[in-house]
Amino acid sequence: MIEVRGLTKRYGDRTAVDDLSFTAPAGQVTGFLGPNGAGKSTTMRMIVGLDAPTSGTALVNGKPYAQHRAPLQEVGVLLEAKAVHPGRSAFNHLMALAYTHGVPKRRVEEVIDVAGLHDVAHKRVGAFSLGMGQRLGIAAALLGDPAVVMLDEPVNGLDPEGVRWVRELLRGLAAEGRTVMLSSHLMSEMAQTADRLVVVGRGRLLAETTVDALVEQSEEKGVRVATGEPARLRSLLAAPGVTVTSTGAERLMVSGLDTRRIGQVAAEHQVPLYELVTESVSLEEAFMNLTQDAVEYHSSDTRRAA
Repeated sequence: MIEVRGLTKRYGDRTAVDDLSFTAPAGQVTGFLGPNGAGKSTTMRMIVGLDAPTSGTALVNGKPYAQHRAPLQEVGVLLEAKAVHPGRSAFNHLMALAYTHGVPKRRVEEVIDVAGLHDVAHKRVGAFSLGMGQRLGIAAALLGDPAVVMLDEPVNGLDPEGVRWVRELLRGLAAEGRTVMLSSHLMSEMAQTADRLVVVGRGRLLAETTVDALVEQSEEKGVRVATGEPARLRSLLAAPGVTVTSTGAERLMVSGLDTRRIGQVAAEHQVPLYELVTESVSLEEAFMNLTQDAVEYHSSDTRRAA
């Protein structure tokens, strides 16, 4: 388990993390989300002792990271995949980590196979693609067979097969009872991987919830309807509190009525329907709604649209 309590980090007059508290429990995948500059990387660095907090605590399985006798076997971390000497082979990089942490050679061979690096294990890391570097970083995080795995942007640079591999790997680790925490900007992937979400903005906690709950708390878009008689159906649905907009030659978007009522009206007046679907917001849209006031860097188009 990861427990963050009142964590604060200041750099001069800038506060990167502001009184942040959350928990990443065992047996679940916790997604750590936030816009650029939200304090995610700083928080993850403080959890593993790379940055000292101004105040507050970060505990891994009940202790600060530095107090564990065998940290690599408590928490496996990927924060920067390219933080490897480019002249070393993948095998030698992992062996160096293994020697310093009392990890046997067979475990190095195991994580090389798990990460799909067997064919390039003895090639120089400097020649690795971004995706291969990510696989090596994940292999290093798994080297100590840790109870806690914390990964920053683990699917960055991976092809679709690699993305699916990471998803299944993390879900499998959580199913074994391990704590899994990952940061990613890919909302579609987070929706398929995470059980829980911790959302931060400007260094502060915005939400600690489940994926489903975050989506459900956002308003539905409405009901998407396809019909051969859009003008007639639009007239039949007209009522106070009901909004009907045209989204195509035979498509309408209806808000203020559910699918059941729309279907009843259409049936009563013999209006043929080809499609009748409730459209809910995606995780990406729910995230954007939640963090819209906590984004530090706006494109010019976004400002004009606002």
